[in-house]
Parts: sequence; structure tokens; C-alpha cells
Amino acid sequence: MYRSHNNGELNATHINKEVTLAGWVQKSRDKGFMIWVDLRDRYGITQLIFDEQRTDKIVFEKAKSLGREFVIQVKGTVIERESKNANMTTGDVEILVSELNILNSAITPPFTIEDETDGGEDIRMKYRYLDIRRNPVKNALLFRHKVAMEVRKYLSDLDFCEVETPYLIKSTPEGARDFVVPSRMNQGQFYALPQSPQTFKQLLMVGGMDKYFQIVKCFRDEDLRADRQPEFTQIDCEMAFVEQEDILNVFEGLTRHLLKELKGVEVAQFPRITYDYAMKTYGNDKPDIRFDMKFGELNSVTQHRDFGVFNSAELVVGIAAPNCASFTRKEIDALIDWVKRPQIGASGMVYVKCEEDGTFKSSVDKFYDQDDLTSWAKIIGAKAGDMIFVLSGPTDKTRTQLSALRMELATRLGLRNAEVFAPLWVVDFPLLEWDEESGRYHAMHHPFTSPKPEDMKLIETEPGKVRANAYDMVLNGNEIGGGSIRIHDKELQSRMFSLLGFSQEQAEDQFGFLMNAFQFGAPPHGGLAFGLDRLVAILGGQETIRDFIAFPKNNSGRDVMIDAPSAIDETQLKELCIKLDLK
Repeated sequence: MYRSHNNGELNATHINKEVTLAGWVQKSRDKGFMIWVDLRDRYGITQLIFDEQRTDKIVFEKAKSLGREFVIQVKGTVIERESKNANMTTGDVEILVSELNILNSAITPPFTIEDETDGGEDIRMKYRYLDIRRNPVKNALLFRHKVAMEVRKYLSDLDFCEVETPYLIKSTPEGARDFVVPSRMNQGQFYALPQSPQTFKQLLMVGGMDKYFQIVKCFRDEDLRADRQPEFTQIDCEMAFVEQEDILNVFEGLTRHLLKELKGVEVAQFPRITYDYAMKTYGNDKPDIRFDMKFGELNSVTQHRDFGVFNSAELVVGIAAPNCASFTRKEIDALIDWVKRPQIGASGMVYVKCEEDGTFKSSVDKFYDQDDLTSWAKIIGAKAGDMIFVLSGPTDKTRTQLSALRMELATRLGLRNAEVFAPLWVVDFPLLEWDEESGRYHAMHHPFTSPKPEDMKLIETEPGKVRANAYDMVLNGNEIGGGSIRIHDKELQSRMFSLLGFSQEQAEDQFGFLMNAFQFGAPPHGGLAFGLDRLVAILGGQETIRDFIAFPKNNSGRDVMIDAPSAIDETQLKELCIKLDLK
């Protein structure tokens, strides 16, 4: 056998035992008459000792040749360590080596395999297999495994059945761009990789599976960000004979379970807010509620003076930054410059210092008196010692800008503690969004989302006012999951396709299989999908998902380790009847 123990389990109870270990050389210290080697594997590090007086001469000389990341096997005796290391689980012991077998030598790695490495992100992505040897990445992947296991356990205990759905499916025009796969056997035709298993899980409900889940790869050919990859993993779920409340209760329970089991956190509250409230109060539909700084709309108390910027604005809105009245002019100017950046796009910002004596000092004192500013503070909820920041302009744009400022201030003020978890549900989304460019409605979630029953009467007359029977789960300012009650009636589904601009022929061509299935007794059903990558990252205290994925892509969607995507052989292209013209 290569090893009798791993490198993280030996302690004082093993003293005088003969053991066999294997792993990678973390580092070696040669004092001439004595050599110490740190041997590493996934489980930890054990110190080896080669002693000129006690170790065979051939073994001792071989130990002198060891370099970083050599793969070795040793046999020896567990002895008490003279200089104990309380920071290591094996720090009370070391191995007096009697046999050494070099399983594989190694060239010098391009960066140090340490928790704090000297390797930049690009080089670590290129040599990802080396990066995985480092504790931060290794532990992130182990944590992901624990999350997935807890999900499977929780859902299985509730009688959910894990069912695999196809990866080679039909391309559909809704949502993001599909990755397409040419078919050699059906020349000129293409599969698509699934953006989600949406229609298949609905068909499973028609098939009577009742409770389905799957931890599944999905694919979207879209622009990337730190929290987005071209291939990602969903915890995909569907339930039959349920209403919205049933689904919220199940997955609120799952979230509570994960927080308790993995983080030791008991969630006291799981608030539910409407989409309209979220947009009006936080400026976005995934608010971070670990801190306050709610929006206060100020049109009624600002548009009565001669300040043209506010008078001409569709919306005047502000927030109170806690305990920031002490900001210097330099700090305030830096924030004004920050909101003027092209990424934010504000033309300027008004500020009001709420002094400790109850008075106010603002950048618009020329236009507004103390009574005016008192009204501002009351609406926004500002207290003595706070600083009010106000933006104005078109409603949607201004809310987005202030939302970004709110998050930036929270980051600067240390209010986004990664060990504090504040989940919530956002409900009552609009069913449809009007797109000026295409001149038609688009589904805000997807075309299979059911309208709220009480809004059904508006479908024919005012479809833009119909609310969706949909819900998103938000955790610490990130959408970690979303879902809806689905349409299970063929006629309503046909009407939805019509609203979305599908002709009857297009709807039949794209989704006829689903509508045909509805004719055979489709139960009321609904579901939800969690983004596993993002959920794991947030539970792990991060907001970027890359370190929690074994082999991620870079911001250009490339795998720089294996150099993909890449050109393929001309013979393959001919077999697929594909002719490239890249001019």
C-alpha cells in the first residue's frame, strides 16, 4: 500500500508506531546533519525527519535531492517532536524516516504552493491543477462538496427524486444565447446545450414524478462577470400540486438548513418584499439588507425652490450614510467623482451633513434652509452624525445609481460582513417587460411563468400590469435562486406565447411538445432553481464564484489551462457540413 495514514491524522497517540505516508514535498530544510521535510496531501502536513545518525546513509543522501512538489512515499516511526507546532494538527509529532521512495520528481512550480502565493490570477488559471493544491482553493472545493451533499440530503428527506435530464436539446429563442452543437448524423441541424432543464422538469411533473431535483450543469453564451461563467451549476427543483407558499416554505427551509449545518447560523427572519417595494426602497430587485440606508424620495420637499437640477428631475432621492457627517471635503469629493464614473453615470451629487447639534450643512445651502433640510432628514431617516447623499434624474436610472452608491458606501463603512447572512424573498414581479427596440413584450422570467390569479383578468386588456406568480431568493445582495408557479393550461400558455410575439406556427414549432403534453392532464406545478456556484461562494464568505469551481473559465470565456475553445480539424468540419468564412 502507498500509505497507512494520511498527512493530517497522526498525533501523540501514534508515537512509536510504524507508518507509511505519501504526498508532495511542501518544503525541505537541510541543516547538513539533519533534514526536515514537510509532506503534504489533501488532509494536511506531517513533518519528516532524516537524521544523519539514525537514518540509513542511502536514504539520507536521497533526501538531500528532494525538491518542492516531488511526490514521495516514506516509511518510518512516529516520534515526539521537540519543537511542537500548535498551528498544525500533526504538530506534536514527526516521522523518523527509514525508507524513502521518490514516486515522481517535479520541476520548480511557476508560483509558490502556499496559502499566500506569489502567483497572479492568470498564471494560477493556466496551472489550475497546481492552484488546487493550495489550501484556499482545495478547501473551497471541499466546501462546495459539503453544500451539495447537504442539499441532496435535505431534498431526499422530503421525498424529492433526483432525475437527470438531457444535455443535447432543442434551441429556443427566449433567454440568453444558446451554445449550439452540430449534429453529424442530421446534417445541417443543431442541438443546443440547455440554459436550464425548464421544459423537461415540467414534463416530469406531467409524468407524475411529483417532486424532482437535479444538481445540473447549464450553459449560456453571454458576457461574463466575476459571478458568471458560460457553464454553471443549478440546484434545479420542481413540485406538483403546489402553490407559491408551499415552494417558499420548502426552500426557505433548505436555506435555513444550509446556514445552520454549514455555518452554525440560525436565521431569525426571512422577510418577503414585493418587487415594487424593492425597487423603490433599494433601487434593485436583489437588496442587501444586512444594513439599512433605505431610499427616501424627496420630490415633494425639494421641488419648491429655485434649484433647477431638482425641479427638472423625474426623481429626487437620497440615503443616509450612518455616522458619516465627519467625512472631510476630500472624502466627499472622492464619492462625487465615484458616482460620476461612466460605470455609474451620475452628473453630480448633493450632500447634507447632519451635525451633532441638530443643524444641517449642505452643498445647496444657497437654495434650501434648515426647515427644508429637516424635512429631508425626516423622510430619509437620517440621525445626528449621519450624512445624506442625494441624486436626481430619470427614475429608473437614478435608482440604479443610488443603489450602486449605497453598496459602495456599505463596503467602505464595513457594513457587508461576510459572516452575517440576511436572506429574503422578492415576490410579485411584473410578468412582462416591454422592449422598445423589438416593439414587443418579453417575459421577465420565462414564458412558462403563470400570472398571479387575481391579475388574470388583465391579460387581455392591460398585460403590462399583470404580476407574475414568481419569486426570487436573495442572500446578502445576491440573487441566489428564482422560480415561479408554471402555466399548466394549454390555452393560457398559447396566449402567453402570443403576447411574447410568437406566431401560432412558431409556438408550435418551438414548444409544441410541451403544449401537447398539457392535453394529457398536467397538474398545477411550480419550482425554483438555486445557482449553486453563487450560493457556495456566498456561504464561503466570497462574492466571486471562480475559486469554488474546479476548472473555471476566464473573463473571456476561455479555459487557458487546456486552451479552449480552439480550432478543430478540417476533416471534422467537413463531416459536419460546416464551412468557415471568418473574413
